[in-house]
Amino acid sequence: MKNLFRLLLLFFLVSGNPQAQTITRLDGSKITAKALDQKIQQLMQAAEVQGLAVTVFNKNAPVYKKTFGYKNFQTKEPIKTSTNFYGASLSKAVFAVLVMQLVEEGALDLDKPLQDYLPQPIYTYTPQTKWHDDYRDLQQDSLYQHITARMCLAHTSGFPNWRWFESDQMLRVKFKPGARYSYSGEGLVYLQVVLEKMTGKPLEQLMQERIFAPLGMTRSSYTWQPAFEQDYVLGHKADGTLYEKDKDNEALSASTLETTLDDYTLFTQAVLQNKLLKPASTKEMFSPQIRLRSVQQFGPLSQRDTTANDAIRLSYGLGWGLLQSPHGTGAFKEGHGDGFRHYSIIFPEQGTGIILMSNSDNAGSMFRELLETAIGDTFTPWYWQNYIPYSQVKK
Repeated sequence: MKNLFRLLLLFFLVSGNPQAQTITRLDGSKITAKALDQKIQQLMQAAEVQGLAVTVFNKNAPVYKKTFGYKNFQTKEPIKTSTNFYGASLSKAVFAVLVMQLVEEGALDLDKPLQDYLPQPIYTYTPQTKWHDDYRDLQQDSLYQHITARMCLAHTSGFPNWRWFESDQMLRVKFKPGARYSYSGEGLVYLQVVLEKMTGKPLEQLMQERIFAPLGMTRSSYTWQPAFEQDYVLGHKADGTLYEKDKDNEALSASTLETTLDDYTLFTQAVLQNKLLKPASTKEMFSPQIRLRSVQQFGPLSQRDTTANDAIRLSYGLGWGLLQSPHGTGAFKEGHGDGFRHYSIIFPEQGTGIILMSNSDNAGSMFRELLETAIGDTFTPWYWQNYIPYSQVKK
């Protein structure tokens, strides 16, 4: 009986309370909270996903917020809406809002070269961190001087995703800034470092003062906090075994956010309701900067073009990916780290959206079906994002 109870918990354990009995999808059709619960449980079982946190928005407000499964499959500890997740690249969307606040205030011009804000070349500063503010590799590079905040947010800076992906692990600008799209964590971090030198404040302080504290995001940070020790999820590999938790990251605008479903829901609601930015700034953030025509976002297929996403006019805005649908613009952001797969998409003109946060490498394989079921999102470019359905994944 004890084993049966544990087995039932794996697929039927849900924490959190629904805020509505029904959810309205993009096309006006509806699904009950109970039916969505059942679909999520079925998908988690089929895709072998250990844990999931979900928020759905209607009319710019959360109407469904629940967690399923375990933060650690070995101990069977349930995930709660207040349990900390490693946010991975969800970090970039939050950072983009901070940047747009500085633009609103006139402290930053999106189109002014970032080097022009500094009294000396970026490569002459003595590094203060383990690696990410070390720009000595750029001493012989003239292209970096043209990089702007807009280019960093739109992933057209010319920097690689990360310097350690280069064969010699040296940082360089790989093409003329602004010329084309190439996803780059380094670009966001370069913008971060310049802003830190401009404001005299570290990223963590800026985030706490401008985003987290005003919204009541009490369990969010760009560095690991002792308070998180009491309740956080571990990432799971495809076979269900655990990754070791990384707790020594320095604050990086592109990748180190620690947050919860509760907190990221507050952030997303604030974006939808223009609590942090003026409507004009949100509109600018969600305006296409560059069209995306690659087969996939990463890997060898990122170098090949396709017309597959022309119907949705796939593009990148400022910190967010963008698509066009009959229901208006869809603004999305993925998060991908060892043992973590996240996805968020909002349709601001309709006030509909969803947050998906999971601690399993397998979770992306159920996102396509879950997005269609929960909010009627048939527009997300799932193949471009490599969210290959579990039924097509070779085990």
